[in-house]
Amino acid sequence: MKIRDFAIEMYMNAYETKCRYNLAETCVSSLTVNELLELSGERDKNLDEMLSLRMTYGHIEGSPSFKEGICGLCETIKPENVTATHGAIGANALVFCALVEPGDEVISVLPTYQQLYSVPEALGAKVTTLPLNMENGFMPDAGLLAERMNERVKLVVINNPNNPSGSVMDKAYLQRIIDSVRPYGAYILCDEAYRGLTHSGLNLTESVADMYEKGISTSSMSKGFALAGLRIGWVAGPKNVIELVNKHRDYNTISCGVVDDYLAGLALKHSAKVFERNLKIVRKNIEVLDGWIASDPNFSYVRPKGGTTAFIKLGFDMPSKEFCLKLLEDTGVMIVPGSTMDTEGFVRMGYAFEKDLLETGLGIISRFTREIVGS
Repeated sequence: MKIRDFAIEMYMNAYETKCRYNLAETCVSSLTVNELLELSGERDKNLDEMLSLRMTYGHIEGSPSFKEGICGLCETIKPENVTATHGAIGANALVFCALVEPGDEVISVLPTYQQLYSVPEALGAKVTTLPLNMENGFMPDAGLLAERMNERVKLVVINNPNNPSGSVMDKAYLQRIIDSVRPYGAYILCDEAYRGLTHSGLNLTESVADMYEKGISTSSMSKGFALAGLRIGWVAGPKNVIELVNKHRDYNTISCGVVDDYLAGLALKHSAKVFERNLKIVRKNIEVLDGWIASDPNFSYVRPKGGTTAFIKLGFDMPSKEFCLKLLEDTGVMIVPGSTMDTEGFVRMGYAFEKDLLETGLGIISRFTREIVGS
């Protein structure tokens, strides 16, 4: 199978170990195992349970505690509607392999995580993009989506909150997307990796798996739970889709690690405490980023409403990759060029790590930019 180079992952792999100030990080400042055990309120008991785990394959499709934890994040999903995967990236790949065939049509928002349109394209689908831009707040246009729908569209792909812009679809907006798709009987795949990190109001956005009979949600412990090291995620959706996913899963996953599953189940059981900790970081740091944007005329953005990333427009004429590489070489600050997400003129930046690192990095970017553009 021929597939495009995964531009953003190749860029991250090439440079993230060579930078001094990593402002490209997309996870909330990661929890340690000890911090998670402390949050549980029963550190010694849970540690003893974890240390006594037998290193078998464990529960093939996810343990009962893991599945129940996912159900607790949703309104209608039951354990039989969930299967465990190797992160959200594994979840998305399995959904595509289970549903997409040569000749199908797929509609995907852009910009978004490249996997969401490059994998179905590699599987032989015709992929049409639904553009997101600053003028519409990086929100998908339900009217334009309706115009592009037809009987050959198998799958519509969105993500909420959006990566890279941090735009958020509320229940009413998501319903408009569903209403555009339902008459054609297509599935909707929503990558919800940043769910749980809405910046105001209720932190959990609506899940498409709760709202649409052909809605499929994918997510993981990486972003909202600050536990990327667990490498565990999930697919939640209609039972027939889960059955198809599991048939493909037998060939490339078998099971997730029992320690990963145990710790994920523990975090899900205490999700309120984990979200509280992570939201404090995100909601505090977005104010830092917003103040920086207001003070520097060389950059602008649509303020993120959720997630951990911002898509920042360059106010000067320089290719985004050239700018990012020169910034990295001269200052040690790493951010990601928009060109790696097929959108030139922007850079993607994370902001959910240590506040001191964010403030230092932003100051360096401003000084560097003034030097190269002269204002």
